[in-house]
Amino acid sequence: MNIIYICFTVLILAFLSVYSITPFIIRIANRINFLDNPNARKVHKKATPLMGGVAVFSGFTLITIFVIIVNLHAISTAILGYLAGALIIVLVGIIDDKFGMKPIIKLIGQAVSCFTFLYFNNLMELFGPIYLTLPILFLWMVGLMNALNFLDNMDGIITGMSGILALGFYALSFISQTPALAAQTNFMSLLALSFAGAVFGFLPYNFNPARIFLGDAGSMFIGYFLSTMGILAGRIAVIRMNDKLYYLLPVLLLSYAIFDISLVSITRKRDGRRISQGGKDHSTHRIDNAMQSAKVTALIVYLLNIIIVLVTILVFKMESVKLLIVSTIMLALFFIFFGNKLDQIPVFIPDNQLKENNNNNEKS
Repeated sequence: MNIIYICFTVLILAFLSVYSITPFIIRIANRINFLDNPNARKVHKKATPLMGGVAVFSGFTLITIFVIIVNLHAISTAILGYLAGALIIVLVGIIDDKFGMKPIIKLIGQAVSCFTFLYFNNLMELFGPIYLTLPILFLWMVGLMNALNFLDNMDGIITGMSGILALGFYALSFISQTPALAAQTNFMSLLALSFAGAVFGFLPYNFNPARIFLGDAGSMFIGYFLSTMGILAGRIAVIRMNDKLYYLLPVLLLSYAIFDISLVSITRKRDGRRISQGGKDHSTHRIDNAMQSAKVTALIVYLLNIIIVLVTILVFKMESVKLLIVSTIMLALFFIFFGNKLDQIPVFIPDNQLKENNNNNEKS
């Protein structure tokens, strides 16, 4: 079967599946009162269904399994491990959305999800000994799960952004195709296209004004997807180019998510606030305060990520380590400049998070 036909089919089927089931999920969420209620640190003004992650994960999983069975007639250990890790993090998110969860319990759930993916995909010794590899990959995966969870603060932001990045990962897998890497690139292509179709199918319901939210289940699943794709893409790029510096490639591609959590962490630490506290001080909130439009904010974030994807693809296509290093440094400098400008935009900080109040509470 023609590879272009297969890719187009996967993308469209995933889109249609999620687009079709999301209204059903919305009705279920309303019926069982699985809603996100507004409060001081949130942007939305009315209770909104909170099971978008279920819709995205369901469509992604169904199409992935369907395509594998139709084309390969068997499901590998690697794909089972991948989907099992994704299911674990979605279940953790659902429980957290409905009942709340202590940070340590959530962290354990994230760690189990990471271990499941790494073990079944033979990545436990990617950087050498297991005691060196596991801490690095756990930090990468858990960090991105939480970064995307933090960044899911405005309608449609990470839904559209992650779809763009998924297409970027597909492009990297396509460029990397060689007979020796066929199994790895095909695996990555299938996951990237299934995911892109799934989130784009969800986007019409999640774009401002959103009719349904991703919830922690959805945002952490997106973080799981992006972090795992980063690992798989890094491994392929290093093998393809025979240079370990190409592990920088996924860092370059996912730099906006890394930038946002870095900006929030630095400004909150500087202001004497807990990093884990929610608030309207993310890059997206600051852009929205400047533009006074949630739709324009989403489009700006999409545009930034499209540019980052194109730069990453160009760097990989040029096969120049120097260009990779220079591009990474230039993008880092851009985000330092951009972050400094965003830091000058006023943001709303709840009274109970102000440094003066925190100091008074500690004294009392």
